[in-house]
Amino acid sequence: MFDALADRLESAWKKLRGQDKITSANIQEALREVRRALLEADVNLQVVKDFIAGVEAKAQGAEVVSGVRPDQQFIKIVYDELLEVMGETNVPLAKAETTPTIVLMAGLQGTGKTTATAKLALHLKKINRSCLLVATDIYRPAAIAQLVTLGKQIQVPVFEMGTDADPVDIAKRGVEAALAQGVDTVIIDTAGRLQIDQDMMGELARIKAAVEPQETLLVVDAMTGQEAANLTRTFHEQIGITGAILTKLDGDSRGGAALSVRQISGQPIKFVGVGEKVEALQPFYPDRMASRILGMGDVLTLVEKAQEEIDLADAEQMQQKILSAKFDFTDFLKQMRLLKNMGSLGGIMKMIPGMNKLNSDQLKQGETQLKRCEAMIKSMTNKERKDPDILASSPSRRRRIAGGSGYKESDVAKLVSDFQKMRTMMQQMSQGGFPGMPGMFGGMGNPAAVGNRPAQQGWRGYSDPGGKKKKKEKKKKGFGTL
Repeated sequence: MFDALADRLESAWKKLRGQDKITSANIQEALREVRRALLEADVNLQVVKDFIAGVEAKAQGAEVVSGVRPDQQFIKIVYDELLEVMGETNVPLAKAETTPTIVLMAGLQGTGKTTATAKLALHLKKINRSCLLVATDIYRPAAIAQLVTLGKQIQVPVFEMGTDADPVDIAKRGVEAALAQGVDTVIIDTAGRLQIDQDMMGELARIKAAVEPQETLLVVDAMTGQEAANLTRTFHEQIGITGAILTKLDGDSRGGAALSVRQISGQPIKFVGVGEKVEALQPFYPDRMASRILGMGDVLTLVEKAQEEIDLADAEQMQQKILSAKFDFTDFLKQMRLLKNMGSLGGIMKMIPGMNKLNSDQLKQGETQLKRCEAMIKSMTNKERKDPDILASSPSRRRRIAGGSGYKESDVAKLVSDFQKMRTMMQQMSQGGFPGMPGMFGGMGNPAAVGNRPAQQGWRGYSDPGGKKKKKEKKKKGFGTL
């Protein structure tokens, strides 16, 4: 996500390194790089022009801050302009004064609308809002069956009347059923088309008039770039939408849609789809997205993902085991499984500041190493998992584990050695030390190994004015046990 844009913007910062201050002359080359980066990311041309003009005006009027280098100051200006383009703050989903809240889902075929409907229901379920899904797409083969299947998967009921009923009638009956059942939120999945046509718009308008939804969300494919913004504007002009859901954002290395939708359509992005799994829907936070685009990670989203998977009591118990060097292979295996539940290793690493420089080969190496570790740990007995030290002094045990997992004895020996070093390191850290990270994951644990930029350290004061409070909160939640 945004890899190409982040790489391009990185070259813009380099143009200002070594300068004493920002001037009208020395920012021109950096601005050209930013313009190229945005155009290559398929950002709308008018948005690019306005963006560059805004950055240039703010850069030339910027006061010199003591201790902050020009390239760091320029990053801050670009960050602020990104926020302005994307909407500055998260726009939450509306909630009706009297239940049920009605959400109407619209969009073209192939954008992932039906899946996004189920994803939204699961998101609401996690925050204790009961849902009813209503299937009004009577045209696409198996559309109703798909929604029913997804409803069963997330344990949310689906209201449907088959393919012979009128979509407007289905929507009205669905809302009546939700009212009778005391359901908090109704999400109506409507029919899509391969392209915008008047029949589609007419039917959507009739459904909207019949149920009077609090939210009309347009589901758009992020990989269509600036066309996503044009589509959002067209739907808003003809139907009147309240926001957009960008799907397939994880497959879009450019990011043009995220930067264009709000500015061109005037409507906010409310959610983004970041994977195929039904859990892969996130509220859209412009500040977090700007941080990702600038290659500075997204710690808040990472913490929230961790909190969904981690039990606080388990986390505190695990923390004590780590600090007392009693962390064993069973615990390690549990942590790896939690990591898998949070998403791909690549997606998680990119949220950590300083890890944006990991290339696909390094991430693939990390995934492979995790699988090797898991296979070897699964070949251990319960006694060996709970007491890793016995493996260090028993070649016969290591040979048996190697044979069972399909690796060499030397691989098992290295796993045990690295694990012991990791336990020692964690214990020393709890006592105030900070030794080097062992090589269990091919050096991925050390930000210095992947080119952590000096600019990022200076940036922290901008991106996290309440940094101390957040660090304290992370420790309280047990996030460090990951």
